[in-house]
Amino acid sequence: MAADLGELLVPYMPTIRVPKSGDRVYKTECAFSYDSPESEGGLYVCMNTFLGFGREHVERHYRKTGQSVYMHIKRHIRQKATGAKVGAFPKRINCLLLIDLENNADMNNEDYEYEDEVKLVIFPDHFEIALPNIEELPALVTIACDAVLNAKSPYRKLDQESWEDDLQVSKFANNLVQVDNGVKIPPSGWKCAKCDLRENLWLNLTDGSIMCGRWFGSGSGGNGHALEHHKQMGYPLAVKLGSITPDGADVYSFDEEEDVLDPHLAKHLAHFGIDMLQMQGTENGVLDNEVKPRVNEWEVIQEAGLKLKPMFGSGYTGIKNVGNSSYLSTVMQVIFSIPEFQRAYVGNLTRIFDYAPLDPTQDFGTQMAKHGHGLLSGQFSKPPMKSELIEQVMKEEHKPQPKGINTRMLKALVSKGHAEFSSNRQQDAEEFFLHLINLVERNSIGTENPSDVFRFLVEERTQCCQSGKVRYTQRVDYIMQLPVPMEAATNKDELIAFDLKRREAETAKKPPPELVRARIPFSACLQAFSEPDNVDDFWSSALQAKSAGVKTSRFASFPEYMVLQIKKFTFGLDWVPKKLDVIIDMPDLLDINHLKATGLKPGEEELPDIAPPIVIPDDPNGLLYLCFAVAPDIDESSVMQLAEMGFPLEACRKAVYYTGSMGAEVAFNWIISHMEEPDFAEPLTIPGCGSLASTSSHGQNALPNQPPEEIVALISSMGFPRNQAIQALRSTNNNLERALDWIFSHPDWEEEPDNVTLTVDLENNPNGIITESEQEGPRIKDGNGRYELFGIISHAGTSTMSGHYVCHIKKEGRWVIYNDHKVSASERPPKDLGYLYFYHRI
Repeated sequence: MAADLGELLVPYMPTIRVPKSGDRVYKTECAFSYDSPESEGGLYVCMNTFLGFGREHVERHYRKTGQSVYMHIKRHIRQKATGAKVGAFPKRINCLLLIDLENNADMNNEDYEYEDEVKLVIFPDHFEIALPNIEELPALVTIACDAVLNAKSPYRKLDQESWEDDLQVSKFANNLVQVDNGVKIPPSGWKCAKCDLRENLWLNLTDGSIMCGRWFGSGSGGNGHALEHHKQMGYPLAVKLGSITPDGADVYSFDEEEDVLDPHLAKHLAHFGIDMLQMQGTENGVLDNEVKPRVNEWEVIQEAGLKLKPMFGSGYTGIKNVGNSSYLSTVMQVIFSIPEFQRAYVGNLTRIFDYAPLDPTQDFGTQMAKHGHGLLSGQFSKPPMKSELIEQVMKEEHKPQPKGINTRMLKALVSKGHAEFSSNRQQDAEEFFLHLINLVERNSIGTENPSDVFRFLVEERTQCCQSGKVRYTQRVDYIMQLPVPMEAATNKDELIAFDLKRREAETAKKPPPELVRARIPFSACLQAFSEPDNVDDFWSSALQAKSAGVKTSRFASFPEYMVLQIKKFTFGLDWVPKKLDVIIDMPDLLDINHLKATGLKPGEEELPDIAPPIVIPDDPNGLLYLCFAVAPDIDESSVMQLAEMGFPLEACRKAVYYTGSMGAEVAFNWIISHMEEPDFAEPLTIPGCGSLASTSSHGQNALPNQPPEEIVALISSMGFPRNQAIQALRSTNNNLERALDWIFSHPDWEEEPDNVTLTVDLENNPNGIITESEQEGPRIKDGNGRYELFGIISHAGTSTMSGHYVCHIKKEGRWVIYNDHKVSASERPPKDLGYLYFYHRI
C-alpha cells in the first residue's frame, strides 16, 4: 500500500511545497467565500499556493492553475453526550487539533466537542488519503502537511502591530499581594494622587493608588508618578483606567518593563470595587457603566436594555469584531446597503471570481465581491431551528445567533501599507470611509465605479477683503463636514448648572450628577457651514501682497448619496483628541438646495491669475522668485530618466524641481529619501501656479487630466497607439506604471471618439448626470438637493482612538441596528447622537 501511495503521488511531487517563513497559509478561510473547516464541505488548502478554498470554489482553482493536490480540513462540532465530564479536553481524531482557527470564538464552550479530520485530496478524481500517514507517504509530503497544519495565522504576519497576540502572563499575576486598605475606586472623576492630571492614569493593583503614566516625546502622557510610586514601594502591576472592558484591560509590569497579561484581573479589580464585566472602555477617565438609564452614550447607541428582535437572512448578516474593527464593519454595512455597490461587486460576482488573479487574497475586487456576497447572501445569517428554540426555552438559556462573517482577509488587504488601519487600534470611521473610496476609485478603472454616487463638486469662493476681488475654484469631495457651534446650544443654563454640580461632586469625591448634553440645532450647524472662513496666510494677486481673505464653500453639484460628518472630534489644550458630547436634532428629510453654487455674480471682479512669490526649497538664503503663471524650468530629460526606472512621473517631476534640475542622480537621491511620504506621487503644486502635472497648461483654464506629452511619447515609443496611451494615462491620473497595467488589462481597447466634451443636456438627460469626458475631470452625478436619511454610524467613547462604532440602516421601511455580529430590529435609533449620516436623494 505504501508503494502504491508513493507511486500515486510521484507525478504531483514537483507541485507540493513546504511553506517557507514568508509564505501565508490560509487554512481557516476560503479566498472567495467565508467557508471554513467548520463549514459543511470543509476547506481545501492548495499544497502549492497554500490558499484555502471552499468546496464551491476549489474546482475553479484547479482548472485555472492545474494544481491537483489539496489538504482537506474538516472540523466536526458535536454536542457532548449527557454526563460527559465538564471541562473535558476536546477529542481529537488522528491526534490533530488545528491551530489558529480565529473564526471559532467558542472553542472553550464546554457543551461541545471538536473533532478534526484531515486528508489529502487529489483532483480531478477526488482520490483521498487520510492523514497522518507517515509510514506510507513520501517524507516530503509528510513534512509539507505538518508545516501547513502548524503554520501561524497569515494575519499575524501581515499585522506587525498585533502585539496583543504576543503578550505574556506576568510572573507576578498568580501571587500578587493586594493591600486590604479599604480603597474603592469610584466610576469617574479620577485624578493623579500627586498632580492634577486626569489623563493617562494607572491604577496600582497592590494598593489602589491612582497615578499618571510616563511623559511621551509627542507632548502627551503624564509626569511619571506611577513609575515613581513603583520605585518607592515596589508594587509591580498597574492597569490603565479607561481601558477596562469585559474582555480585558491594558496591564503593565514595572519590573518586567512591558505590557503583560493578568489572568486574575477580574479578581484583582474586584478588590477595589470594580466589576470588570460591567465595564466599557474609554480613553480619558469616564467609565461608561453609569446606572442612569438612557443617559449613558454606550447604552443609547447600542439600545441596551431594550428587547431587540434578532433579524436574519439576506442583508441582515453581522460582522465579527476581530479587535477594534467596528469602524470598518459599520462602513462596510452601509456601503453594501447601496444598490450601486451591490451591483458593481455582488452583481458581477461570477465575472470577478473567474478573472481573479492567481492570488485572490490580494485582489481588491475579489475581496469586495466576497464581502458583499457574505453580507447579502443570507448564508451566514440563518435563524436557529425550531427544535433549538424549544431547547433554549426548556433550558432557560439563550444560544447565541450565528456570528456572521469576519473581515480579517479584507482588512489585511485594504490596510496594507497604512500605519493606522493595519494596526489593532480603533480608528476614525470617516477616515476609513475616505480611504475605502480611494481604493474603489483606483480599482474601478475601465469598469463601473460605484463611488460615483458619493462624488460631488465644491465651489470655493475666495475674496480679498481689501480689494473686494474674488476667485472661484472647484474641487471634488465625498463628505459634507458640519461644524458643531457650541455657542448655539439651546440649553446653556442646564449646562452651566451641570458643570457646577460636576465640580462639586469631584471636590467632595461623590458620584457625578446626571449627564447633561449640549443641544445644538441642526440649522445652526448648517449656518456655521455656510459662513465665511478666514484664509490663513492669504496672498492677494490684486495687491501682490499678503492680505486678509475669506473663503465660502457651496455645492457646484449634489451627489446621489450625501454623507454628513458631524465634526465632534477636536483637540484639547493638551493636544489630546476629545469628542464633543452633544445632541443634534438631525432631520429625516434634508433640503440643502439653498447651498447650491451660483458662480461669478454680476458686479464681481475676479482676482488676476498671478502667482504669489515662492521660496526655492533648497535655497539657503531664502531668495524669492516669482512664478507669474509660468511654470518653473524642469529638466524633462532627467524626469524621463527617473520615470524609466519605474518611479511615478509626478514624483520624478517633484524630485527634479526640488533639486533645482541638477541632474537625475541628485533627483534620484531625493526620491529615495521621500518615498514614504503620503503625497509622494501627487502632482507638483506651486502656490499660484496650481498643479504642474501637465506642462501644456495651468491656471484656471487648464485641463485637469491632460497627460504630459513626454510620457505619451514614452508609451508610444513602446509600440502602443498614441490615442491608447492618452486614454490609459487619463484613466490612471498620469501614472506611467498604472497606465501600462491599464493597457495590458484592456487588450480589446477600442479608440473612443475625439473631442468629447463635458456636457449636461437637461432635456435628454433628466437625471442631470454629467457624462465622463475624455478631456475633463471625474464623472459627477448632479440633481436636486433634497435627501432622506437611511443610515447612521454612531460612536461611543471619548476619542477616535478608543470606543466602539454601531450603525443603523433603514431597510424595508424599518430601522435595523448592526452591532458587530448582532443584527436586530431597532426600537430607538440614536438619530441625535450619530457621527456619520447617510442620505439618499429623493
